[in-house]
Amino acid sequence: MSEPKLTALPQAGSTNLYCKAHLSQMGHFDAVWTTCQTAGRGRRGRTWQNAPGEALYYTILFKEPLAGPACLPLAAGLAAARALEECFGVRCALKWPNDLLLGGKKAAGILCEGFGGAFVSGIGVNLCQTPAFFAAAGLPHGVSVAGHLGRPLPPGAPARLAKSLSRHFIEDEDLRAFYREGFGALRADYLPRCVNLGRQVWFEGGEGVAETVDGQGRLVVDGGGARRYVLSGEVSVKGIYGRV
Repeated sequence: MSEPKLTALPQAGSTNLYCKAHLSQMGHFDAVWTTCQTAGRGRRGRTWQNAPGEALYYTILFKEPLAGPACLPLAAGLAAARALEECFGVRCALKWPNDLLLGGKKAAGILCEGFGGAFVSGIGVNLCQTPAFFAAAGLPHGVSVAGHLGRPLPPGAPARLAKSLSRHFIEDEDLRAFYREGFGALRADYLPRCVNLGRQVWFEGGEGVAETVDGQGRLVVDGGGARRYVLSGEVSVKGIYGRV
C-alpha cells in the first residue's frame, strides 16, 4: 500500500466533495486541506461560513471498512482535539456528536459522510477569525484558536495543523483500534472531554440529563426514569451556545 498523501489545495468548493469527485484517484488515509472553502457545508445542509486564509478546511478519506462508521464523528473529534493541543497548546472540549469547543464556544465542526463504499471526515477549524468576524456572520457562539489564546498564530499554522491531523488519524493506536473494533476503543479518552454529560440535553423526540456515551457511541439520556439512547441527530446542551 502506498504512503498516504496530504494535498494542499489553493481553494475548494468543499474538501469533502473534492474527495468524492476524486475518489478513484485517492487512497486510504489520503487527505486534502485548504484555507479557502467556497461552498462548505455543515450538518443538515447548513452553510459553513468561509474565512479565506483564516481557517483550516480538512478532509481525510477512509477506503477500508470501519467497525463503527456511525461513530466516525466522535473519533474525528478526538483526533482534532489532540492535533489542536499538539500544535497550539489548547485543550478542546467535545460536544457530542460533532463540535469542538474552546471556552464554551465553537472552534471546530465535523461532517462525516459515506459514498461509494468509502467514508470521509471533514473538519473545519476556526484559526484566526476575530470576534468581529463572528458577529458579522451571525455566529455569536463562534471562536477562533487565536481569539481564544489572545495572540496571533505562528506562520504556517494551517499546514502544521493539517499534518498533525493526518498523523493522529493514521498513527494513534486507539484510533487504529477504533477502525477495527468501534467506539469502545476510544471511550476512556472521549468521556472526560464530553460537555454533554451531567447536563440537560434536548434531542429529536425528547429531553433529559445526559449520563454517558456508551460503547456503541450512543448518548445515554435519563429522561425522568426512562433511559433513552441517542445515536445521531441534533442535540442541544444546557449552558452551551446560549441554551438555557
